[in-house]
Amino acid sequence: MAYTVKINGNTRSVDVDGDTPLLWVLRDVLGMTGTKFGCGMALCGACTVHVDGSPVRSCVTTIDSIGTSQVTTIEAVGATPSGAKIQKAWLDREVAQCGYCQSGQIMSASALLAGNPHPSDADIDDAMSGNICRCGTYVRIREAIKLAAQTNGKDG
Repeated sequence: MAYTVKINGNTRSVDVDGDTPLLWVLRDVLGMTGTKFGCGMALCGACTVHVDGSPVRSCVTTIDSIGTSQVTTIEAVGATPSGAKIQKAWLDREVAQCGYCQSGQIMSASALLAGNPHPSDADIDDAMSGNICRCGTYVRIREAIKLAAQTNGKDG
């Protein structure tokens, strides 16, 4: 069946079954490989994207559930104010180790800052609790989120 979806500000048409996970539409149909497959059960967060600004696990989100919602992926999150701050802080704090989980981590962190520009440690823990980093970069992730939050209201 044909679906029209809004991804990263562009309207795209895809011909897939309605129960196809958004992850596979992004990766296999549209060739957008920044969003990663981790567990396939919404447990690890590697596949996190934004749907209308909220972080969702694309491995369990079906294409037919998207409707007219706007999907933002790691490829475009840097164009958002919170995404740009998070990406800069990620580099400044050298968060990535192997890097596999980082697109999902960045998507969750940027959604957090978009909704809560000055999160507490508890807010960060809550927002990031569904994202697993096998390399254990959690301390650097927290530092990067705090750094990005400090830049809210400033130019850099």
